[in-house]
Order: sequence, then C-alpha cells, then structure tokens
Amino acid sequence: MDLGYVASGFAVGILVGLTGVGGGSLMTPLLTLLFGVSPTVAVGTDLAFASITKATGTFTHRLRGTVDWHVVRLLCYGALPAALIATLSLKHFGALDKEIGQIIRYSIAGSVLLTVVALLFKSKMLAWLNRHPEKQLQGTQLAAATIVSGVLLGTLVTVSSIGAGAIGATLLVMLYPRMSAAHIAGTDIAYAVPLTAIAAVGHWWLGSINWELLGTLLIGSLPGITIGSMAARAVPEKFLRGLLATTLTIVAAKLVL
Repeated sequence: MDLGYVASGFAVGILVGLTGVGGGSLMTPLLTLLFGVSPTVAVGTDLAFASITKATGTFTHRLRGTVDWHVVRLLCYGALPAALIATLSLKHFGALDKEIGQIIRYSIAGSVLLTVVALLFKSKMLAWLNRHPEKQLQGTQLAAATIVSGVLLGTLVTVSSIGAGAIGATLLVMLYPRMSAAHIAGTDIAYAVPLTAIAAVGHWWLGSINWELLGTLLIGSLPGITIGSMAARAVPEKFLRGLLATTLTIVAAKLVL
C-alpha cells in the first residue's frame, strides 16, 4: 500500500468535507500532476471513487427528503445518454492513446477552471437572478434547459471526472433559484450517482480503472471526509472558497503548461 495515495485521499477528503466541492476537481489533477498517473486512468479511477461516495450521500439525503426527483430525472435524460456517447467516442478514438490522454488533460484543466468560476461567482449570479425574476425560466423552457445542462455535465464528467460537484450545483442554483440549499445539494448528489456509475462502468470497459489505487484512496478519503464535515463550521467559508479557488487555478495552469 502506497501511503502517499492514502495521505492524498485523506487530504482531499478533508477539503471535500470542508467545502462541499466534489473530489474530482481535486483528486484527478492531483493524481495526474503529483503521481504521474495517466489522465485517462486518473479519470476512470476517480469516477469509480465518486460513484461509491455519492451513493452513500444520496442515501442520507433521501432519508432527509432533500432530493427533487423530478429535477433528477430531467438531468438524467440529458446526462446518461451523453455519458454513453462520450464513452463510445473515447473507445473509438483510443482512450489510452497518448494524444487522447493529452486532450483529456486539457479537458480536466478546463473543467477545473469552470469549478473556480462556480466557486467565485455562484452567489453573485444568484443575487442577480433574484433581482430579475423575469429572467428566470419556467415550464417547458426550464425543463429543456435542465436536460441540456445534463448533456453538458454528462460529457464533462465522463471525459474529465469533474463537473458533478460545484458546476452541477451552480447550474441548479441558476435554473432553480428558489430551491433550498439542502435540496440543491441532495439533487446534485442524486443525479450524479447513476451518471458516475455509468461513466465508471464505461471506463472499466475501456480498461482505465486502477482498482488497487481506488481502494487505497478510499482508505484515506472516507475518514478525511468525516473529519472535514465535522470541522466545517469552525472555518470561515469565504476563506476556504478563496483558498480552494486559488489552488484550483494554479492546478489548471500546471495541467495546461
């Protein structure tokens, strides 16, 4: 067992517990940059990791009644077919090919930067929507926009393993500004379970999951998430989000350069 992987899983788990930001935006770049894991294997392994941890989170939110299942269905209508198409595209072009790996590396960087935007500007975008209720979508337009968001998220998550956390939550806030924070979190986690599961099975089919690495990461991350969640109230959220946004920006730059 590599203690470096255990320590990394523990550190990412603490940050996820503290900030609520999905582990993909942290774990996938870490595996690629620090440990030299190929981008495709990093994505596949992280998707398997996410499907396990998010299933546990969904069970908790379901018990609390904080999942909007209608919105979950709409997101899945877009996300699940997109995940299948993205997986087939990776298979066709050669997921483990070095050039495709470089494209996936850039996709990870782009997704990380989208996460930074979501972290920094979500509250401002929500405030603007609340000041302009006439701009909020309704009825068929809202349903269509939710499905399109699912397509975007399904593609991003399958290719980069990033998007189901902060980006997904931000899109939900923009589309459903009246939804409570607890329901945003529960709905965001619930739709991500079938999405990450399908994407993980796809990467297993592609041969891009390192199961030994997955087990080692879980050993570190599960206690880390627990500790981070318990300590979340003691650390100012604004400070944490600023620190995380700065770190992710540096990570994205390193991935590109």
